[in-house]
Amino acid sequence: MKKLLILLTMLVLPVAAVAESGGVHLDKMEVDLHNKASLQRGMTTYVNNCLGCHSMQYQRYLRTAEDLGVPAELLKDNLIFSEQKVGDLMTNNMPKGDSANWFGTAPPDLTLESRLRGPDWVYTYLRGFYQDESRPWGVNNAVFKDVGMPNVLGYLQGVQLNHCSAQEMAEHETEIDPLTGVEIGGCYSLVEGSGEQNAKEFDKTVYDLVNFMAYIGEPSKLQSQAMGVNVLIFLFIFFFFTYALKKEYWRDIH
Repeated sequence: MKKLLILLTMLVLPVAAVAESGGVHLDKMEVDLHNKASLQRGMTTYVNNCLGCHSMQYQRYLRTAEDLGVPAELLKDNLIFSEQKVGDLMTNNMPKGDSANWFGTAPPDLTLESRLRGPDWVYTYLRGFYQDESRPWGVNNAVFKDVGMPNVLGYLQGVQLNHCSAQEMAEHETEIDPLTGVEIGGCYSLVEGSGEQNAKEFDKTVYDLVNFMAYIGEPSKLQSQAMGVNVLIFLFIFFFFTYALKKEYWRDIH
């Protein structure tokens, strides 16, 4: 019993430590892997804006096309811009050495990014870029301070400004990102008409993109859930057979 209590204490301590460190205020999004139209739009946004720097080296084009209901030939003609074949992995040709010089570090592979940080974090991050002329790319991020990435979706979102005064910043509630340990928070507003999309349209674009990334992080999730339900149904039915068999075995003993 004593060993069990020690084990439970060790399991609870990390959770308590995260709770004490303060949660991150993240905008919530509900992942919908059944919404194939959203996943298709998200894939289009990813390939056109992200894949040039961020590979998805653990996922194949063909598997993605099959899961999302996209004909392989249609995907090949419209979403593969290199000499790759539809059965290849979703990689790019960016040299890691050069990209490290350009961005300060090589852009990470994003196959498992949504599983590492969570869809809410990625959703808030992609919408959190704001103008900061002190940074090399002219932007900073409300979630990931001093990020070395340009705002690749800036042409859609437009210019977002941090308009807090020093006093307002001091009074504004801030929180700590438990993954990076960086303080986040601030007052931000979009410059109207500076992007190709309005705020609602941009939020939808980012939602579709993150929804697609959530699918990529675990492409077999829907199949696993369906299998899990079938297993539970089987175990429920099997219980009655095993119980009847147990009674038959013990009938003579009792």
